[in-house]
Amino acid sequence: MFTPRARRPDAPLVRASSLRASTVLLAVALACATSAVAQPNPAGTPAAGGAVAGASVRELNLTQLGIDYAVQLRGISGTIGIPFNVRADELVTAASFRLNYAYSPSLIPELSHLKVTVNDVLVATLPVNRADAGKPQTAEIPIDRRLITEFNRINVQLVGHYTRECEDPAHTSLWAHIDASSALKLTVTPLKLANDLAKLPLPFFDRRDVQRARIPFVFGTAAAGPVLEAAGVVSSWFGALADYRGATFPVSGGELPTGHAVVFVTPESSVPGLALPAIQGPGLAVVDNPRDASGKLLLVMGRTPADLRTAAAALTLNSKAFAGAAAAVTAFQEPPARKPYDSPRWVPSDRALQLGELATAADLSVTGYNPDVVRVNLQLPPDLFTWRSRGIPLDLRYRYTPRVRPDQSTLNVNVNDNFVGGLPLRSANPAGDRWWNPLAVKLMPDGTLAERKEVILPPLAMGPRSQLRLHYYFEPVGGRCVPQLDNVRGAIDPTSTIDVSGFPHFIAMPELAAYANGGFPFSRMADLSETAVILPPQPDSADTETYLGLLGQIGRSTGYPALRVKVGTPSEATQLADKDLLVIGNLQSQPLFAQWADKMPLKRNGTAPEIKLGSWIDTTIDFVIGARTREDLPGSMQIAISGDGRDAVLAGFESPLHAGRSVVAAITGPDSKEALLNTLMTPELLKRVQGSMTIMRDTQVNSVLGGDTYYVGRLPPIAWVQWNLSRSPLMLAGLVLVLALLGAAVSYAGLQLRARRRLSVGKKSK
Repeated sequence: MFTPRARRPDAPLVRASSLRASTVLLAVALACATSAVAQPNPAGTPAAGGAVAGASVRELNLTQLGIDYAVQLRGISGTIGIPFNVRADELVTAASFRLNYAYSPSLIPELSHLKVTVNDVLVATLPVNRADAGKPQTAEIPIDRRLITEFNRINVQLVGHYTRECEDPAHTSLWAHIDASSALKLTVTPLKLANDLAKLPLPFFDRRDVQRARIPFVFGTAAAGPVLEAAGVVSSWFGALADYRGATFPVSGGELPTGHAVVFVTPESSVPGLALPAIQGPGLAVVDNPRDASGKLLLVMGRTPADLRTAAAALTLNSKAFAGAAAAVTAFQEPPARKPYDSPRWVPSDRALQLGELATAADLSVTGYNPDVVRVNLQLPPDLFTWRSRGIPLDLRYRYTPRVRPDQSTLNVNVNDNFVGGLPLRSANPAGDRWWNPLAVKLMPDGTLAERKEVILPPLAMGPRSQLRLHYYFEPVGGRCVPQLDNVRGAIDPTSTIDVSGFPHFIAMPELAAYANGGFPFSRMADLSETAVILPPQPDSADTETYLGLLGQIGRSTGYPALRVKVGTPSEATQLADKDLLVIGNLQSQPLFAQWADKMPLKRNGTAPEIKLGSWIDTTIDFVIGARTREDLPGSMQIAISGDGRDAVLAGFESPLHAGRSVVAAITGPDSKEALLNTLMTPELLKRVQGSMTIMRDTQVNSVLGGDTYYVGRLPPIAWVQWNLSRSPLMLAGLVLVLALLGAAVSYAGLQLRARRRLSVGKKSK
């Protein structure tokens, strides 16, 4: 079975180093070649691979290109690399780069300049002058389209000098600032690709495209439960592929959109303008979109809804096994059910994980005195119980060029923006340059020094989505009139491990942060075998789009398609009681919201929604029994929910049908689903989704803590006793009192026994 490989959410990764040198001839040759290979169409249409009329202009700033930090070029040769890619179904016909920059007033104009290259080919040299020094400036740099290939990099290099005599290469006056508003402008023309399943997921999803994926779904048959289950399998697959970009799935009941789309059809389907092939069973096909000369349609076909689900599963698990314009799915067997916490993108709970499983050796290596940060994305199970633990152990193995003399060089370890510690980088000869040095360090054959340290990562800094950042700081050895040799190297050994296998799984619920960041509790089983989605009795397109978008987000968290998700109606909810439920709809269309009003933190009071929060009685009870309290979220507040349908609500609560099971209610409508999905796909907004309920309106996100607390998971017996006693001072006092009474009773009984023995001895002596 083929499983799509996880893509890190921080990709594309920006490095300060340039690409390997290439010649202009090679760049031009690659640019002239397109990824669309001209092949004869089986239907006898003209060969694919040609440009289609309808050019469009796209402009991307540095943030959209993956540079999400302030760019400062320092030293005599500071460089920043800006990656950009071109979709396989597009041809660049014109390109330019608008560079907004400023430079130090101390630079000597005759000796200093900014150099701009595209794929190592020089495209511009920007002089510096004293009149404009220190001021914001803009340069429009045209780029020859023949230099642009599928994967590209723009390098901006500062060549700076502040004196004509001996200079310090690390002097603070050597700087240039590149503003994030700098933008790349591309004029692209669509390319018509060949109808070939071997290109999947192209052109429906292209990993070169850093923009949010938009993949329309068309249902040629009634979108009932089994059909929607097949669509959810495909949307979760696309969500896993899209990863950090996010993906939305506009829904059409039969009319074809322009561009690329996925169509679910059976022999009874009728899609205007689309001639369906003969359907003999589960199958897949790629055909031209009759409404768009450059568009393609991915047909997911079957005689029955069950066949559609089989075709969807085969597509998501074995997409690389198909070829040609159409293929039948035969002898397909679904893989065994997944085990808890075995999602491909999660740090496993039953063994140590090597960093080499998350990043390549090239990503773990850096060079130079101003190296980029080594980034490793970690997705932890959201319910890891790290209370009173030392932390999460990281067995870090690393290599570096040893220092000439002892200095302040360190390997700094961070989790996200939280500093964990600094590991000193030793020198090769701590005792100096004497001919006999008993303290000399043994080096590796390549001249590097290998070390191994155990680093404890603080649990409070680790969330469901965390990033381990390892930064080599090499103290410059140069100075005034001393040349600086840029010959330092550093690498994190891929065999370094992080181990969470010693932590139990236990979490206080509801906690929407666990759902928003990790898809929990649904993602506990990667194939969603313990998940059911409850849609309104008559779901509209907004409900279906919300369902597909939410499954895409869960697929992003797990990296695995939702092969065993169940889709039902409110009348079928009792049959799905043993599952975690994702309930979608609004307060009018979804009857479960009225039936479960007493359990929900949000209910309808007349014609206006009302938030149900804890009273002083609940607070007192929580204090006695030791329920959790959070001071970072409001437990009571006044908030108005608009009646115009623009507010989306996420609410979490315990399932009324089964103790220990969870319900996440997505209360949306046609005008609010965009706010919900955009919040879950925007990192800045995602951080605000917490507690038991979150209300979203456009880009405003507010979370509150209300409703009853329940717990999911299991603790070892001793940890369970310690945890419960620590949460309730009255329970602890009661236990102490009980133990004191027991001790007193035992002492009293012992004294009575001793007294009777003494009395019996006295009687015998008489």
